[in-house]
Amino acid sequence: MARARSRAAYSGTMTDAPRRRRQSPAVYRRRRLAAALLALLVIGLVVWLVAAPPWRSAPVADPAPVASSSAPVPSAAEPAPSPTPSETPTPTPTAPAGPVECAPADITVEALTDKGEYAQGENPQLSIRLTNTSATPCTMNVGTSAQSFTVTSGSDVWWRSTDCQSEPSDMEVTLAAGQQVTSAAPLTWDRTRSSVSSCQGERPFAPGGGATYHLSVSIGGIPSAGTASFILQ
Repeated sequence: MARARSRAAYSGTMTDAPRRRRQSPAVYRRRRLAAALLALLVIGLVVWLVAAPPWRSAPVADPAPVASSSAPVPSAAEPAPSPTPSETPTPTPTAPAGPVECAPADITVEALTDKGEYAQGENPQLSIRLTNTSATPCTMNVGTSAQSFTVTSGSDVWWRSTDCQSEPSDMEVTLAAGQQVTSAAPLTWDRTRSSVSSCQGERPFAPGGGATYHLSVSIGGIPSAGTASFILQ
């Protein structure tokens, strides 16, 4: 009787023991989600180690500086300063230069006679006229030393003022621009033939009777542009 109760009690203990409770579906879902996140984290770490190794992010040393010249070079944004202009020295006024010597191209020389025809025994009076045709004054020697008179008939030279000239003199004058002057005292031709060898002796007379003669002159080496013709009776 007692054994039966004990067995019954034992059997009752086995039957009444609490069973293990099964986890709910939510718990399983949370576990699977945690496992999935852990797997993604591991995969992401592997990818980062492959794609971006730690040495790529290490700082790179700056290149060695290039030595520059001592003089700074202005950049395009900052143009080089222009030099300060220095004061221009005021030119010192100089005294105006005096008239220069007359150039042949600026002087016109003409031969003149006081008449166009001379009676028998009448001596021609010969003169020089000159004009400064330039726009500036000039100087020249107009003395007897610079004058020359020549009388010709055809190709025959009858008389030269320089053949028997005595005591020639110089006279420096200033001719204003456009000024015209004529010799003050005319030179007389005595109607004889001149030569250096016959200055003190007898000289033949030039024939008259309507013969034509020509006077040419020069002064300062500038010859007359033409001749002055005249007739001797």
